[in-house]
Amino acid sequence: MNAGIPPGPDSTRIGSAEIPLLSVKNLKKYFPVREGLFGRPDRRVHAVDGVSFDLRSGEILGLVGESGCGKSTTGRLILRLLEPTSGEVRFMNENVFEADARRMRELRREMQIIFQDPYASLNPRRTIGATLEEPLIIHRIGTKEERRARVRGLLEKVGLDPDAVNRYPHEFSGGQRQRIGVARALALNPKLIVADEPVSSLDVSIQAQVINLLEDIQDEYRLSMIFIAHDLNMVRHISDRVAVMYLGRIVELAEASDLYRHPLHPYTEALLAAIPIPDPKAGRRRIILEGDLPSPVDLPQGCRFYSRCPKRLPDCLKEDPPLVQIQPLHWAACILAR
Repeated sequence: MNAGIPPGPDSTRIGSAEIPLLSVKNLKKYFPVREGLFGRPDRRVHAVDGVSFDLRSGEILGLVGESGCGKSTTGRLILRLLEPTSGEVRFMNENVFEADARRMRELRREMQIIFQDPYASLNPRRTIGATLEEPLIIHRIGTKEERRARVRGLLEKVGLDPDAVNRYPHEFSGGQRQRIGVARALALNPKLIVADEPVSSLDVSIQAQVINLLEDIQDEYRLSMIFIAHDLNMVRHISDRVAVMYLGRIVELAEASDLYRHPLHPYTEALLAAIPIPDPKAGRRRIILEGDLPSPVDLPQGCRFYSRCPKRLPDCLKEDPPLVQIQPLHWAACILAR
């Protein structure tokens, strides 16, 4: 068993070292909590608490887990939309958190985000053309005519009418707005996109369209993507590997086909058992998790999943197990899997 950072399956080698596109090491983000005027200043929400993984060029990593487990915070930390408490994010072998403002602006050309809410992520007072042209202006790309041609090309790429450049966000449906969000993320030809639950607020039929769009774009541009979602069927469909988060930590990480076929962590088993099956006659044992999700402020002793785990043992209270390699390319944080 090997502890450490789970690598991408085909990381680029330079000499004897593996250099992935993105490397996240022991990433942590704690938010202070104050209760009343004289609240304890040392109380903290452990939103992200020691996340580590690598992402190779052209790979899609699915990030799943219950609400509040730290998925979206992890994505924002990687893009440095939030400052970390500690840890390291290396993008193209450069520490993102050590970059000054000028260098950070340059790095943002290569790292983009698709936000969850297509209604809140677009400025209602700006036309779609102005919204898509803004990053090109900020990074001084092309002439005015070239930028406008680029904007029209982006709209066409995501399946919208190029003549929509003079329309405002309220004139579009939710699915169309999310397509605009995808176009904005592609404007600077990035190498990495963080898709933060990009279809959770859309109708099911529209979800499929946006997912197919993301797949087509990823294939065409060979983008790397972190795909954050709740829908495990959708994550299985689009992802090369899947990381399962619980209470701020990754508890299992494996290739998608391996994780869905042979989960090693009891929490992953419970999540997979909750996936609806279209065949009403198909039999499957449901795993009902008892108890409430522990507070990220007052973390439990030992394994964080202990109070809800149907397989818990007394030894689980002795340590919070680290994420270790159990099988080739399959990592888990559970003493039962070792």
